[in-house]
Amino acid sequence: MKTLPPTVAPYQRTKTFTRETVPKGLLADHDTKAGVWGVITVVEGRLEYVIPSAGETLILDPETPGIVEPEVPHHVRLLGPVAFFVEFHR
Repeated sequence: MKTLPPTVAPYQRTKTFTRETVPKGLLADHDTKAGVWGVITVVEGRLEYVIPSAGETLILDPETPGIVEPEVPHHVRLLGPVAFFVEFHR
């Protein structure tokens, strides 16, 4: 599993999204800017974190966060009821 570099620090966090409130943009490929990392934290339920260029599909749950690398296209798929947020680091 990927980890954040020790030199980055959190600077922003999204609200907690649910199946009803998740922005459609998160369900399609998107990326972060250069130097911006993300941590997808699932509060309840499960979520697929898909990184097409790496051929990776990870199942995230409250015990398993997802690390988003800068400038790497990715998207999420909802696996039933879920609550999650994204914290951004630079």
